[in-house]
Amino acid sequence: MEDLRYPIGKFNWVPAANEKEMAKRRAEYIDVIANLPDKFGKAVADLTPEQLDTPYRPEGWTVRQLAHHVPDSHANAYIRFKLALTEYEPTIKPYKEDMWAKLADTATIPIDVSLQMLGAIHTRWVAILRSMDSSDFARPLRHPESGVMDLNRMLGLYAWHSDHHTAHVTRLRDRMGW
Repeated sequence: MEDLRYPIGKFNWVPAANEKEMAKRRAEYIDVIANLPDKFGKAVADLTPEQLDTPYRPEGWTVRQLAHHVPDSHANAYIRFKLALTEYEPTIKPYKEDMWAKLADTATIPIDVSLQMLGAIHTRWVAILRSMDSSDFARPLRHPESGVMDLNRMLGLYAWHSDHHTAHVTRLRDRMGW
Protein backbone atom coordinates (compact mmCIF):
# COMPACT_ATOMS: atom_id res chain seq x y z
CA MET A 1 0.00 0.00 0.00
CA GLU A 2 1.23 3.47 -0.89
CA ASP A 3 2.39 5.67 1.97
CA LEU A 4 0.30 8.80 1.40
CA ARG A 5 2.60 10.88 3.59
CA TYR A 6 5.71 9.95 1.56
CA PRO A 7 4.47 9.08 -1.93
CA ILE A 8 8.00 9.03 -3.39
CA GLY A 9 9.64 7.72 -0.21
CA LYS A 10 11.52 9.61 2.49
CA PHE A 11 14.54 11.70 1.62
CA ASN A 12 17.68 9.61 1.94
CA TRP A 13 21.02 11.27 1.29
CA VAL A 14 23.77 9.02 0.04
CA PRO A 15 26.94 10.93 -0.86
CA ALA A 16 28.18 10.43 -4.42
CA ALA A 17 31.17 8.14 -4.94
CA ASN A 18 33.14 10.86 -6.74
CA GLU A 19 32.92 14.41 -8.06
CA LYS A 20 31.90 13.29 -11.55
CA GLU A 21 28.87 11.45 -10.12
CA MET A 22 28.06 14.41 -7.83
CA ALA A 23 28.19 16.83 -10.78
CA LYS A 24 25.74 14.61 -12.67
CA ARG A 25 23.39 14.50 -9.69
CA ARG A 26 23.61 18.27 -9.21
CA ALA A 27 22.60 18.85 -12.82
CA GLU A 28 19.59 16.56 -12.35
CA TYR A 29 18.62 18.22 -9.06
CA ILE A 30 18.89 21.71 -10.57
CA ASP A 31 16.66 20.63 -13.45
CA VAL A 32 14.05 19.40 -10.95
CA ILE A 33 14.14 22.75 -9.15
CA ALA A 34 14.06 24.70 -12.43
CA ASN A 35 11.00 22.75 -13.61
CA LEU A 36 9.06 22.83 -10.35
CA PRO A 37 7.05 26.04 -10.91
CA ASP A 38 5.63 24.68 -14.17
CA LYS A 39 5.20 21.12 -12.89
CA PHE A 40 3.54 22.14 -9.62
CA GLY A 41 1.42 24.75 -11.41
CA LYS A 42 0.09 22.04 -13.74
CA ALA A 43 -0.57 19.76 -10.75
CA VAL A 44 -2.88 22.34 -9.13
CA ALA A 45 -4.34 23.78 -12.34
CA ASP A 46 -8.11 24.04 -12.69
CA LEU A 47 -8.91 22.72 -9.22
CA THR A 48 -12.14 23.98 -7.68
CA PRO A 49 -12.17 25.66 -4.26
CA GLU A 50 -13.54 22.43 -2.79
CA GLN A 51 -10.74 20.41 -4.37
CA LEU A 52 -8.14 22.89 -3.12
CA ASP A 53 -9.55 22.45 0.38
CA THR A 54 -9.21 18.66 0.22
CA PRO A 55 -6.43 17.13 2.32
CA TYR A 56 -3.96 15.05 0.32
CA ARG A 57 -4.24 12.40 3.05
CA PRO A 58 -6.24 11.94 6.26
CA GLU A 59 -4.88 14.37 8.88
CA GLY A 60 -2.77 16.01 6.15
CA TRP A 61 -2.59 19.46 4.67
CA THR A 62 -5.02 20.59 2.03
CA VAL A 63 -3.90 21.17 -1.56
CA ARG A 64 -4.32 24.90 -0.85
CA GLN A 65 -1.95 24.67 2.13
CA LEU A 66 0.57 22.77 -0.01
CA ALA A 67 0.34 25.42 -2.75
CA HIS A 68 1.32 28.07 -0.19
CA HIS A 69 3.82 25.87 1.69
CA VAL A 70 6.05 25.06 -1.27
CA PRO A 71 7.00 28.68 -2.02
CA ASP A 72 7.36 29.42 1.71
CA SER A 73 9.73 26.49 2.06
CA HIS A 74 11.66 27.27 -1.09
CA ALA A 75 12.00 30.94 -0.15
CA ASN A 76 13.68 29.72 3.03
CA ALA A 77 15.88 27.36 0.99
CA TYR A 78 16.91 30.16 -1.38
CA ILE A 79 17.93 32.35 1.57
CA ARG A 80 19.77 29.42 3.18
CA PHE A 81 21.82 28.93 0.01
CA LYS A 82 22.66 32.63 -0.09
CA LEU A 83 23.72 32.56 3.56
CA ALA A 84 25.94 29.52 3.02
CA LEU A 85 27.53 31.16 -0.02
CA THR A 86 28.32 34.39 1.82
CA GLU A 87 29.12 33.26 5.37
CA TYR A 88 31.11 30.41 6.88
CA GLU A 89 28.85 27.68 8.25
CA PRO A 90 25.90 29.92 9.08
CA THR A 91 23.33 28.58 11.49
CA ILE A 92 20.01 28.66 9.71
CA LYS A 93 16.71 29.34 11.40
CA PRO A 94 14.11 26.61 11.33
CA TYR A 95 10.48 27.62 11.14
CA LYS A 96 7.19 26.06 12.25
CA GLU A 97 5.82 24.84 8.90
CA ASP A 98 2.63 23.55 10.48
CA MET A 99 1.91 26.92 12.06
CA TRP A 100 2.79 28.83 8.87
CA ALA A 101 0.22 26.65 7.05
CA LYS A 102 -2.49 27.93 9.39
CA LEU A 103 -1.81 31.66 8.99
CA ALA A 104 -4.32 33.98 7.32
CA ASP A 105 -2.40 34.33 4.05
CA THR A 106 -2.70 30.60 3.43
CA ALA A 107 -6.44 30.71 4.03
CA THR A 108 -7.28 33.91 2.14
CA ILE A 109 -4.76 34.59 -0.64
CA PRO A 110 -5.44 32.89 -3.99
CA ILE A 111 -2.92 30.17 -4.80
CA ASP A 112 -1.98 32.03 -7.98
CA VAL A 113 -0.12 34.54 -5.80
CA SER A 114 1.98 31.75 -4.30
CA LEU A 115 2.51 30.15 -7.71
CA GLN A 116 3.86 33.49 -8.99
CA MET A 117 6.06 33.71 -5.90
CA LEU A 118 7.33 30.19 -6.55
CA GLY A 119 8.22 31.09 -10.13
CA ALA A 120 10.08 34.24 -9.09
CA ILE A 121 12.02 32.52 -6.32
CA HIS A 122 13.00 29.66 -8.60
CA THR A 123 14.13 32.00 -11.38
CA ARG A 124 16.57 33.64 -8.98
CA TRP A 125 17.54 30.44 -7.16
CA VAL A 126 18.29 28.53 -10.37
CA ALA A 127 20.44 31.43 -11.62
CA ILE A 128 22.55 31.07 -8.48
CA LEU A 129 22.61 27.26 -8.63
CA ARG A 130 23.78 27.28 -12.25
CA SER A 131 26.58 29.71 -11.40
CA MET A 132 27.98 27.58 -8.57
CA ASP A 133 30.99 25.29 -8.83
CA SER A 134 31.84 22.17 -6.82
CA SER A 135 33.58 24.18 -4.09
CA ASP A 136 30.45 26.32 -3.68
CA PHE A 137 28.30 23.21 -3.28
CA ALA A 138 30.72 21.92 -0.64
CA ARG A 139 30.05 24.96 1.55
CA PRO A 140 28.47 24.02 4.89
CA LEU A 141 25.58 25.34 6.89
CA ARG A 142 24.32 24.32 10.30
CA HIS A 143 20.74 23.34 10.97
CA PRO A 144 20.02 23.44 14.72
CA GLU A 145 18.13 20.12 14.53
CA SER A 146 19.98 18.28 11.73
CA GLY A 147 23.56 19.45 12.25
CA VAL A 148 26.06 20.48 9.60
CA MET A 149 25.35 19.73 5.95
CA ASP A 150 26.74 20.98 2.69
CA LEU A 151 24.88 22.55 -0.20
CA ASN A 152 25.11 19.34 -2.24
CA ARG A 153 22.87 17.68 0.32
CA MET A 154 20.60 20.71 0.58
CA LEU A 155 20.20 20.70 -3.20
CA GLY A 156 19.23 17.02 -3.12
CA LEU A 157 16.80 17.66 -0.27
CA TYR A 158 14.97 20.44 -2.11
CA ALA A 159 14.85 18.50 -5.37
CA TRP A 160 13.23 15.68 -3.37
CA HIS A 161 10.93 18.23 -1.65
CA SER A 162 9.84 19.49 -5.07
CA ASP A 163 8.88 16.03 -6.30
CA HIS A 164 7.46 15.03 -2.89
CA HIS A 165 4.81 17.76 -2.75
CA THR A 166 4.02 17.58 -6.45
CA ALA A 167 3.32 13.87 -5.95
CA HIS A 168 1.00 14.69 -3.04
CA VAL A 169 -1.19 16.65 -5.44
CA THR A 170 -0.92 14.45 -8.53
CA ARG A 171 -1.60 11.25 -6.65
CA LEU A 172 -4.57 12.81 -4.85
CA ARG A 173 -5.93 13.86 -8.25
CA ASP A 174 -5.47 10.30 -9.52
CA ARG A 175 -7.16 8.77 -6.47
CA MET A 176 -10.08 11.21 -6.68
CA GLY A 177 -10.42 11.03 -10.48
CA TRP A 178 -9.92 14.79 -10.88
